[in-house]
Amino acid sequence: WAPVSFAKQLEEMGIDSLCIKDMAGLLAPYDAHELICRLKKEINVPIQLHSHYTSGMASMTYLKAVEAGADVIDTALSPFALGTSQPPTETLVAVLKNTPYDTKLNLELISDISDHFKQVRGNYKIDSIITMVDTMVLNYQIPGGMLSNLTSQLRQQNALDKLPEVLKEVPRVREDLGYPPLVTPTSQIVGTQAVVNVLTGERYKMIINEVKSYVRGLYGKPPAPISDEIKQKIIGDEEVISCRPADLLEPELEKHFKEISYYIEQDEDVLTYALFPQIALKFFQERQAEKYKIDSNLTAKDEFDIYPA
Repeated sequence: WAPVSFAKQLEEMGIDSLCIKDMAGLLAPYDAHELICRLKKEINVPIQLHSHYTSGMASMTYLKAVEAGADVIDTALSPFALGTSQPPTETLVAVLKNTPYDTKLNLELISDISDHFKQVRGNYKIDSIITMVDTMVLNYQIPGGMLSNLTSQLRQQNALDKLPEVLKEVPRVREDLGYPPLVTPTSQIVGTQAVVNVLTGERYKMIINEVKSYVRGLYGKPPAPISDEIKQKIIGDEEVISCRPADLLEPELEKHFKEISYYIEQDEDVLTYALFPQIALKFFQERQAEKYKIDSNLTAKDEFDIYPA
């Protein structure tokens, strides 16, 4: 069974624990029970389950997972629970009390903590939609954050009426690409290609660069095989890499240090720049201008090393 085989490979690589991430709340209770039962028979590291309440199944899924031997389940305090978050901590503590799986957590103390965060939550404007159950995810496999992104893309193209078609196209693209998890960045890759397929009126008439990179293996090995037909359509005869993608990258730390040496104020700045070069550079410039009262628009540092203020 593929999930068990993969878990055994990970254990052989030296993992300390295994976390099953159900990013869209699609893992059904009895599927979770079967999965964890099989895993517990084959691997010895602790197993953790992380689900979301999006579809409304997560509490039931957690219960069956615990019965199957899950060592850890991820929950959220009630003020921040449900919807695209996790099941409430208090609920699961109460459900498991006086059972072989009793957490031994003090529910009264947890309630006191929750009362505090109810007040904290009141200081923020939180969209009530994110705390609602959205059964659409059961049909289209789309997490809430991805749905809002698709809606935004279509609205920008004045094509919001195409949303139902895009929602149907997402699972097809996901299947074509070997069932990548719908979490960033692959959720955006799948979603954007689905939008393009619908708006152009022909599947894969236009292919975004990220999809090409994904099929070439630059995002790692897909969970399931990609058919030769899809590979040919997307990357033609280009070679699919079989190594660790990061091994193909040139060392860039020193280069990044050099490129922003003028702006560095802490080591973390280099990491920020490596991840978000354009946004980070603009931020560094504005931070420096504010701190030292430098008019960066007039700066001529490259020629004269002078800084008009």
